[in-house]
Amino acid sequence: MPHQQIQQTATRPDRAPAPAGTGRASARTPYAGRPAPSRPARTRAARFTVLHVAQPVTGGVARVVTELIRAQVESGLRVALACPPGGALAREAAAAGAALHRWDAGREPGAGLAREIAGVARAVRRAAPDLVHAHSAKAGLAARLAVRGRVPTVFQPHAWSFEAVTGTRARLARHWERRAARWTARILCVSDDELRRGRRAGVEAEWAVVPNGVDTAAFPPASPGDAARARAALPALRALPDEAPLLVCLGRLCRQKGQDVLLRAWPRIAARHPDARLALVGDGAAPPLPPGEAAARVLLAGPTTDPGAWYAAADLVVQPSRWEGMALAPLEAMACSRPVVLSEVDGARESLPAGQAGPCLVPPEDPHALASAVLRLLADPELRAELGDQAQRHVRAERDVRRTATAVDALYRDLLGLPDPGLEEPAGR
Repeated sequence: MPHQQIQQTATRPDRAPAPAGTGRASARTPYAGRPAPSRPARTRAARFTVLHVAQPVTGGVARVVTELIRAQVESGLRVALACPPGGALAREAAAAGAALHRWDAGREPGAGLAREIAGVARAVRRAAPDLVHAHSAKAGLAARLAVRGRVPTVFQPHAWSFEAVTGTRARLARHWERRAARWTARILCVSDDELRRGRRAGVEAEWAVVPNGVDTAAFPPASPGDAARARAALPALRALPDEAPLLVCLGRLCRQKGQDVLLRAWPRIAARHPDARLALVGDGAAPPLPPGEAAARVLLAGPTTDPGAWYAAADLVVQPSRWEGMALAPLEAMACSRPVVLSEVDGARESLPAGQAGPCLVPPEDPHALASAVLRLLADPELRAELGDQAQRHVRAERDVRRTATAVDALYRDLLGLPDPGLEEPAGR
């Protein structure tokens, strides 16, 4: 079957969607019949309420949740968010119009898990949602243990937790995901790759695939003049000549994002382009820098509130991740008409325009292949411009966040037994 922008694949035919308006799991699920949180009666055309539960509150996952919430509020949904304080997510979701519920939770499971589960249960009672949407592993753990199918629950992994660990911890994570599927109305993946990885891990669930999207209005195509202006506006780049090649890697500094792989590739790149600079943009502990003069050409820029400026300033954006679902930074960079070089992890090939896999994908954890791909593109400005133009047109046509939000809304309505809003009868008829 050809890939579709919105794909739903049922692999558990014994489970049916929750009846509209009940807020309960199907009668075929193990926890059917338990009382649901009270909520107002809903007419056929009424809005419904979704409660997002999210941890982490910074980085790509937080940006995905923020953009989804913003689009949902604009479309008329009642949106609530339970998340820890202190990150950009709570602040920006509140500004978008979501009702906030403080949820104190760490990123990793630990001694506070029972308290964190109780915190989700409290948020569910207060928000009285028609549907719960849990984002990433920790929120998926706490939310599904708190709700246990009593309210239709969508779980979005944003990359599987068992990829981040090895040995016993990976086996436990796979076992949990297989067990938690019973309390999950849909597992929502951001790429077909992510779905296939879940299936290979033995997770039997009802699935949906909705690729990540970005706010294309916030990431306009960048001209050469925009690049010069962005370099002048960013303090770390003000001394950088306009003609000096700039590589940008934007993301949290951590093992997942693979900045250490890029730094192992960097001496070979810097030897061929002595005036080039590499900017690592993001928070976290910096990996060891390469020896010699190459280290002096690495900029540790720290976190940013304006990723678009860094993309505009770049000649090439590099994302050498070890695992992903579908990374957000490459989509943002491509929206800004910047070519990308990605490691071929889940979602990477699906994020690119047709025909760009050859110059833009490399095996993960392969510094030599990464350096070779970067050097080929740095040597060919015309190819970079062509790839960037193709990329921005592709993102605008296929990966706009409004398409993502529409697809997620259709998924919610399917689970709740609600008609498409375009088919609803006017009030009073």
